[in-house]
Amino acid sequence: MLPITASDEDLPGARSYMDAVCARLDAIAATQREAMAQAATAVVTAIEADGQVYLFGTGHSHLLAEEGHYRAGGLAAVCPILCPGLMLHEGAVSSTQLERTGGLGSMILARYCPSATDVLWVFSNSGVNAVPVEIALAAKEIGMTVIAVVARTYAAQAPAASMGKKLADIADIVFDNQGVAGDALVEIGGSGLRMGPLSTIAGAFILNAVLTEAAWQLRARGFEPPIYISGNMPGAPEHNAALVERYQARNPHL
Repeated sequence: MLPITASDEDLPGARSYMDAVCARLDAIAATQREAMAQAATAVVTAIEADGQVYLFGTGHSHLLAEEGHYRAGGLAAVCPILCPGLMLHEGAVSSTQLERTGGLGSMILARYCPSATDVLWVFSNSGVNAVPVEIALAAKEIGMTVIAVVARTYAAQAPAASMGKKLADIADIVFDNQGVAGDALVEIGGSGLRMGPLSTIAGAFILNAVLTEAAWQLRARGFEPPIYISGNMPGAPEHNAALVERYQARNPHL
């Protein structure tokens, strides 16, 4: 069989999605620099004080909590906050209901015993569901710095949760992931149905940009950033084992 070659005209859906994502990543880079600088400073301050950087999201946003956890080129001071019922693998429909249920946020955060030295990132595309809002409120009560990643256009249209607050109202630092209401970027052939979500790609882009900047600043200040190395690289097992030993008592997912 001869190899198949395809032009942009042969891939209208894929091209539409890739163009839309690239445009929004460019917009993030152009418009979110102040938030990036503030967030990097918060992460640097936490790590220099031997604090932790916690990541939380519900539904598909929980993927961003795992994005920063125990990965090559990631910071060992990062700890995901994971609640199986709020993820997808134990029941996607029930997780959607649970993330809108009040009274859970503070209990979920308490499991990790954070302190005012620590930072909490909360990823919530709409920024209105009860659990992300509550966990941000609980973190603020402790004195933690709270960083939110939301789609401001979407959040402006979505009604607030039962406590009357939205995530962007609570957080110290707010990123706009440049997303659209409903997350999906591409209308499929005039059907009114849309595909091509942005939030995971945009969230990972923002998170990794900030963590990379924080590591750069730490190194410039003479503080060795705790960075994991890919397990297939020379010296990685010993290097990573030392970092795991350092953070394991505070990260139940190591």
